[in-house]
Amino acid sequence: MRKITGLIIAAAAFVVLLVALGRAHDPGRSRSDEPDASSSQDGSSDDDSGQTPPIKPTDPFPLPDPLVDPSVRIDKSLRMLTVFSEARPVKHYRVSLGTDPSGDKEAEGDGRTPEGEFYVCTKNSASQYHRSIGLSYPNAEDAERGLASKMISKREHRIIIEAMRHLKQPPWNTALGGEIMIHGGGTRADWTAGCIAISDEDAEELYNALPLGTSVRIEP
Repeated sequence: MRKITGLIIAAAAFVVLLVALGRAHDPGRSRSDEPDASSSQDGSSDDDSGQTPPIKPTDPFPLPDPLVDPSVRIDKSLRMLTVFSEARPVKHYRVSLGTDPSGDKEAEGDGRTPEGEFYVCTKNSASQYHRSIGLSYPNAEDAERGLASKMISKREHRIIIEAMRHLKQPPWNTALGGEIMIHGGGTRADWTAGCIAISDEDAEELYNALPLGTSVRIEP
């Protein structure tokens, strides 16, 4: 009798072991099925703080030489300037903006960095901020807005549109503001009057690499 009872117990233990092994190797059960200890019950993770991600530093490597059909994109929210060669991103730069960086520039003295499509219209090797690259603000869209709101005259509107047509520098002395530059001075904070600030070293590199007429897009 004891022998039979022992066999029954051994058989039961063997069955339990087989079930446990089957669950451990079940291909339909993945780690994604397990509760994530790093997530809250509403599905958000501990890293989901809603804060702006840290600003990335300038890429440590030099620009390719030469650039082919260069263009520039500035992402205000990321504080990042990207240089493209043949429509391919080749280097990222850390930037700082105007003292009131959110939103498009509307008027002289508002502390905002403009948004939209521009081009390099002038360069200054003796800038107060090491090197500066002038952008074609106000552009045609700004001119239309300024005329509609009576901030500028019809004559000023016509001069801006004519400058755009020939890729020249638009007037920088209207109520819309002007002298928007990519220049040196550092990226310690948003400190400019509306310009895009970079380090002096980066300003030197971009000044030498970007020709007049280079397309510059500034995104929110």
